[in-house]
Amino acid sequence: MPIPTPDATSPSGAAPSDTALPDAAPSGAAPSDTAPSDPAPSDAPASAALFARARAVIPGGVNSPVRAFRSVGGTPRFIASARGAYLTDADGREYVDLIGSWGPMILGHAHPAVLEAVTNAAARGFSFGTPSENEVALAEEIVARVAPVEQVRLVSSGTEATMSAVRLARGITGRSRIVKFAGCYHGHVDALLAAAGSGVATFGLPDSAGVPASAAGETIVLPYNDIDALAAAFAVDGDHIAAVITEAAPGNMGVVPPAPGFTETIRRITRDHGALLISDEVMTGFRCSRSGWYGLEGPYAAGAPDLFTFGKVMGGGFPAAAFGGSAAAMANLAPDGPVYQAGTLSGNPVATAAGLATLRQCDDALYAHLDRVAHTIADAAASALTEAGVRHTVQWAGSMFSVFFCDGPVTDYAAAKRTDSPAYAAFFHAMLAQGVHLPPSAYEVWFVSGAHDDAAVDRILTALPSAARAAAGVVRDGG
Repeated sequence: MPIPTPDATSPSGAAPSDTALPDAAPSGAAPSDTAPSDPAPSDAPASAALFARARAVIPGGVNSPVRAFRSVGGTPRFIASARGAYLTDADGREYVDLIGSWGPMILGHAHPAVLEAVTNAAARGFSFGTPSENEVALAEEIVARVAPVEQVRLVSSGTEATMSAVRLARGITGRSRIVKFAGCYHGHVDALLAAAGSGVATFGLPDSAGVPASAAGETIVLPYNDIDALAAAFAVDGDHIAAVITEAAPGNMGVVPPAPGFTETIRRITRDHGALLISDEVMTGFRCSRSGWYGLEGPYAAGAPDLFTFGKVMGGGFPAAAFGGSAAAMANLAPDGPVYQAGTLSGNPVATAAGLATLRQCDDALYAHLDRVAHTIADAAASALTEAGVRHTVQWAGSMFSVFFCDGPVTDYAAAKRTDSPAYAAFFHAMLAQGVHLPPSAYEVWFVSGAHDDAAVDRILTALPSAARAAAGVVRDGG
């Protein structure tokens, strides 16, 4: 089925999807031409055997908790290879991928331009421990895309980026307290791992063991999209607050975009109290638009965020992230300033080659394709769930979308937790059995790529009606 052209597209669109979608743009890497002859059944013996081996030597059998399938049940699929829009597991079964490595694979897997750049870079050496041209070129690309960012420091993970941005904000202001919002996840930094979304939401744990009270005690956690709570917090503690950190458009509790004017108000309140605003664009950066969420919602009348964090897309599937801001703010970092930050593999030549090659492919045609594909899939999912009588809400941040199995709108973490996780689990496994790999958690984003062509989208659309009926069966049975 050709991907239809939408009648309209809203940049921020928190409302449920109500548009159709367009002709596929050329994909970066050639996907499989045919659907699997044996759609994946509930058993996956090779993956099960690998999972058993993994559990003996890796905590929980995985290196990031959401991969364990705990919230949906069953055996996590161990992926042996990926190309274009498709994953192939250890049992040889093929899936259309709607995880996208949790965001980085915006071009699809093994995109030829990225593969060539990585191969060439690796042939010249894996890591130097010295400056190299690739890191300069990647920094220049980021600065050219996000107007308020004049300088960036490259790091190796989103967690490292947010941790460093918080330290920098404290160093600049001489203050210690940080405001974050419930449901926003900023990596596993002690001070920020409170009332967090993503994997923490999946396990129903508002905090993590091992985080000392002294670390969490400097963090103020507020309901997302609640301007009154933010104003009250500053009225009481404004002189002690170094920064507010927020996901630019949260995706770690599912997509919950900022209400109109919310970001503007954060900027105004922080400015008036001498605090910094840190915009976490690890997920949205270069995914929602060529300039990330800022490119859709900014500029703001009250001024730009002071610091930005980036990751995922900018690494092209490799460990690379960054934080940045004005030259004046970044001058506080060592070696020029008193705020220390360092990393052995920061600016790694292979990772920066992958990131640069990826960003250079992220043009207007790609973003238009992502929007069209995402709306086609989301509209079809909404139609199938409506037909099956399953309550749901689709919410958007650029081409990022989530399907909440509850009535909407979903405006904060408390509302996100209303989603019907058992119904989602049934939906997930019905899609998996038909060769479509969704995120194995109800609190995540569905990611599409430039490689999702008509054949990939067709497989998804074909799978949706029976998956919706499976979810409806759970709802009728009372979960």
